[in-house]
Amino acid sequence: MSDWLTSEMARPRIGPGGWLRVVWRGAALALLCYGGLLVLLALRLVEGTLFGPSRPWTPWVTQGVCRAALRIIGLEVRQSGAPMQHPGAMVANHGSWLDIFVLNACTRVCFVAKSEVRGWAGIGWLARATGTVFITRKGTEAKAQQHILQDRLRAGHRLLFFPEGTSSDSLRVLPFKSTLFAAFFSHGLERIVHIQPVTVAYLAPEGADPRFYGWWGKMAFAPHLIDILSPARQGQVAVIFHPEVPADAFANRKDLASHCERVIATSHPSSLR
Repeated sequence: MSDWLTSEMARPRIGPGGWLRVVWRGAALALLCYGGLLVLLALRLVEGTLFGPSRPWTPWVTQGVCRAALRIIGLEVRQSGAPMQHPGAMVANHGSWLDIFVLNACTRVCFVAKSEVRGWAGIGWLARATGTVFITRKGTEAKAQQHILQDRLRAGHRLLFFPEGTSSDSLRVLPFKSTLFAAFFSHGLERIVHIQPVTVAYLAPEGADPRFYGWWGKMAFAPHLIDILSPARQGQVAVIFHPEVPADAFANRKDLASHCERVIATSHPSSLR
């Protein structure tokens, strides 16, 4: 098993000031997220009646909540490049649960997540409400997953998924799995959709473990959340939107996955180490 997966990250010592920040930031985040959830669900009732599966309003609510959440945490986002406007999907490397807030703050998308997320306390409710597409990563379910993704693409939803299949320690890009890319190569979708690689790179607060924002392996969510909320000064996260590419520029899903992995990996700070 890889060193990054087995090695433990030392938890920072939290003083009285840190615990005060945990309390007020945590309370503010809870009010923001669940208050925003109520607004989103109310809008969804009207939105569903008027527009069916299309969702022209509620993604703006999700984006506003995520931007406000990052301000509460104090994490600075540095964005370069622009989110694509074509129908299709974005793919990004995955280093933390914070990726959801960071990427939603930058662009309005529907995430693709493993089915286990649906049952996570607190997070599962938010994921379902914001239109997350839940999939089962089993070879026997591949065809069914493709149909689910294709239906969402035809409804005009811009998807975002993590081809690594799991989160890392945020310091590296893991090999991409090509399974989900198959959805773009059937029923003529390859002539319509574009794929945009997105690099996400975290810079830890000064003096902290470089993997401070990473969330991987069997790390519990609650302790990691406390660690993230406690610092007086946070770090930064860089988000790079690379040029999008048409799916039909590639012979198959493996070639497309390899292109996205190469673009993301070579722009990630890990490539300089």
